[in-house]
Amino acid sequence: MLRHLGERLNFTRKLGFRLGALLSVAVLPLGLISLIQNFNLVGSAERSVEIALLGRTTSAAAGERALLHSALGSADALGPAVLEVLDRPGVCADLMRNFIERSATYVSAGFVSMDGFSRCASSGDGSPIDLRKSSAFQEFAEDPGTLVTSVERGIVSGRSVVIVLQPLYRDRDLLGYVWLSLTYELLRSTHDISLGTEGARIITFNHRGDILTSDGGVARQYEDILPSNTDMLSLISRSETTFRARDNNGQNRVFTVVPVVPGLVYAIGSWSPKIASVGLFQASRLGAVTIPIALWLVSLGVAYFAVFRMVLRHITVLRGQMRRFAIGNRSEPPPVLNHAPAEIADVSQTFHNMARILIRDEEAMEEAVAEKTVLLKEVHHRVKNNLQLIASIINMQSRVIDDPDAKRVLRSVQDRVASLATIYRNLYQAEHLDSVEAGRLISDIINQMVNASSGHGGEMKVETEIQNLVLLPDQAVPLALMATEAVTNALKYSGTAPGQDEPWVRVRLTSPAPGKGLLEISNPVGQDRDTSESTGLGSQLIEAFATQLDGVVETGIDENVFTMRLEFGIDSGIPGVSADARNVVLTSAARDGARH
Repeated sequence: MLRHLGERLNFTRKLGFRLGALLSVAVLPLGLISLIQNFNLVGSAERSVEIALLGRTTSAAAGERALLHSALGSADALGPAVLEVLDRPGVCADLMRNFIERSATYVSAGFVSMDGFSRCASSGDGSPIDLRKSSAFQEFAEDPGTLVTSVERGIVSGRSVVIVLQPLYRDRDLLGYVWLSLTYELLRSTHDISLGTEGARIITFNHRGDILTSDGGVARQYEDILPSNTDMLSLISRSETTFRARDNNGQNRVFTVVPVVPGLVYAIGSWSPKIASVGLFQASRLGAVTIPIALWLVSLGVAYFAVFRMVLRHITVLRGQMRRFAIGNRSEPPPVLNHAPAEIADVSQTFHNMARILIRDEEAMEEAVAEKTVLLKEVHHRVKNNLQLIASIINMQSRVIDDPDAKRVLRSVQDRVASLATIYRNLYQAEHLDSVEAGRLISDIINQMVNASSGHGGEMKVETEIQNLVLLPDQAVPLALMATEAVTNALKYSGTAPGQDEPWVRVRLTSPAPGKGLLEISNPVGQDRDTSESTGLGSQLIEAFATQLDGVVETGIDENVFTMRLEFGIDSGIPGVSADARNVVLTSAARDGARH
């Protein structure tokens, strides 16, 4: 683990990194002093702006505060009078009507009993008015207590109003509540936004999180300027009364929360960044960071330019020469860097001499390898020709023999010799003599055997699923010979199974897992299967070839289908060395233990 960590941190040994680190340490004190001073200045200015915004929000909601305090006091004062005339609905309604006529502030007043009916309303004559479906009554019934809420259309007034509800008790019994209604326009008109506050908005809401008034005009316009994904109740419990957030339009704004009627009504001010001077503060922060960064970059640029001219550009050229030489560009030795400093020029001269010697030695080795490759291919070609000649002689001999048993034996020998010839043909045609494409080899052998069978009047359907496995010759030869014997037996003994029209043979060569190969040959077993002519030689050869492949042959019959199966390991050809270890990795800088 420590070794891998050291490799990841190897870039710290580069000259450019070390130079940058030294310069960073040199300018660090100046940068820290600049940052601290600027951030302290910006922080003080932000706190001053927050206090000013809180004061402006409180001032803007002062008119609404006065109206709501007056409404709560009036509702509380009407309570004793209502108790005296509660059993006389007509008198109570006249009382409320006279109160509204004498007041220019309220539009309706009345008393609602806990059953949801009002027999004492400023707009009635003592007849019961059903307020059970009123949102104000439902909120009060759910949680009785002093409440300030708003409705878009009041049942009594028929207008958008803000209703003040004050519970009415007789002794300890809750009888209902006294209400007073103020128009939405009256409360909104009291919002006092000072000059020079373009984009500022004031919204009031009650202690349950319901919006009461907004200076935006029509209803629902307030949603665009509220903080996104924020519950109104959470604003009451916030520790800071001034905060920055994005509104529902995605714009950055500054929000301030102040109590209008403590515990009942609150106001939230939504200020544009321009009013809150957020842009100025951001510019100040940017300047506090930009100045030391600019100083650092200028220092790095000057030092890097000087070092680059003397050292780094020559190292880059030399590294490029080494990389091109490592990936095979051996047309000529790389030129010597004569204009570089003496130390780098000496390294370049040494690399030039080494490259010239390697090019000479590699040319000699390539000539020797090419000569040996030609000779080995010629040997494989001659072996193939000799095997084909033997197969032809056996074929000629079988034609002059009348004994069927002798013909069958010679035919079996001829097939085996032809398979060997096919193997050696693939060997000398292969691009690399140390590997064989087993899939192509077995496909050629199967095609050869199927053509020979069809030439003797056989009607056989052959299905193949062959992957292109690359094997060593020591594995490819026994695998091909084993496939020859197994396919010969399948073609010989395949019958027509019940419910099928013709005999068939299925050959599969796959790799079920990395480093594993699977040869599977299947054929149906007919009811008229005759094994009296079997000598057992094919089975013995199959077992012998399986032993050479370090595998075990598995055979069985399932639903009138005979299957021979062999799973074997694929040899990489290099004991103790995995495929990953042979990969060549070119790096831009030498590492301890690296190989090229």
